[in-house]
Amino acid sequence: MKKLPPLRLKRGEDRRIRAGHLWIYSNEVDVKQTPLTDFEAGDPIEIQAAGGKVLGNGYINPNTLIAARLVSRNPSYQLDQSLITHRLKVALSIRERLFSQPYYRLVYGESDGLPGVVVDRFGAVLSVQITTAGMERVREALIAALEKVIQPEVIVLKNETQSRLTEGLEQGVECVVGEAPERVSLQENGVSFEIPLLSGQKTGWYYDHRMNRQRMQRYVKGLRVLDLFSYLGGWGVQAAVAGASEVFCVDSSAPFLEQLHLNAALNGVGEQVATLRGDVFDALKELRGAREQFDLIIVDPPAFIKRKKDHKAGLQAYRRVNEQAMRLLSRDGILISASCSHHLQRDQLKQQLLASSRHIDRNLILLEEGHQGPDHPIHPAIPETEYIKCLTGRLLPSG
Repeated sequence: MKKLPPLRLKRGEDRRIRAGHLWIYSNEVDVKQTPLTDFEAGDPIEIQAAGGKVLGNGYINPNTLIAARLVSRNPSYQLDQSLITHRLKVALSIRERLFSQPYYRLVYGESDGLPGVVVDRFGAVLSVQITTAGMERVREALIAALEKVIQPEVIVLKNETQSRLTEGLEQGVECVVGEAPERVSLQENGVSFEIPLLSGQKTGWYYDHRMNRQRMQRYVKGLRVLDLFSYLGGWGVQAAVAGASEVFCVDSSAPFLEQLHLNAALNGVGEQVATLRGDVFDALKELRGAREQFDLIIVDPPAFIKRKKDHKAGLQAYRRVNEQAMRLLSRDGILISASCSHHLQRDQLKQQLLASSRHIDRNLILLEEGHQGPDHPIHPAIPETEYIKCLTGRLLPSG
């Protein structure tokens, strides 16, 4: 085992690491003892407290705010194929215990001991996202470990995230094992889907709302449903399969809506599902002008608050979209409102829903709260790993 170059922290700056966190910020580094300029992006390092005590091993990027990430607290373990293989086996064991079919998020970054990596599984096809220079450095070891543990037919690298640019990495989509099919299949809550992996959003599918979509199915039988920001029909098609009388899906992407129709037909509910292509805010205005009403509305937008500085504008966007949706609800309607913005706290979403309901003189009662599924485990020391909020509310007339 080779000796790794040390990264020394300032006095007292090891508290978060000792408390369980895995990140080291650039202003926590003792640059007199270990200048950041001595390192290249992705270099493996030994992380030391101010007195020289070894805290563990990790990797560094001297050019980013998060300068280093801890990979192992045991200094004898370094980030190589052996460690990656072990971490993959541990991650796989809980997924296989929880899910009867091989459709899930296999690796969720820090929560699964592999910071900078996300892996979604679609049977024999893996969709991989590498977001840090440290993990990019061991890319071939990661691929080899995935082949050993999962034995997939296809591995696609979906490296299109903005965070790669921040890390000084190139963006792109690349098939590194096998030949990527035009579409891949998955099963979720007993419903079948086909998704365009290469051109789909992020890793191709949003497994994080699996449990929330399952809860939704209990509400929709016989109801007229509106699904906003519908993507490939994860919510809408499952609502139709669960017995909704009619499902109306809105999204800005024509190719995604085309695939949504195919997914509806795949499950024998093509007649119940209709789509509208366009900006969701424009569509809401159009539907209100046409005096349309729905019994249940799903609001699952992209992250309106991607950075702290977006908070004020994002909060207004959440308020606006939920209030406009509420105006389309029937007298005893159900609203399912979700957020994937880490920077939006759960209580803030509740406050926006309450303010919206009072503004239109409706009474809001919250029935359920949902979270991300267990294949997106939360690291209790890293709040950033918890991001999904899903609130189910009943909108009644004021009185």
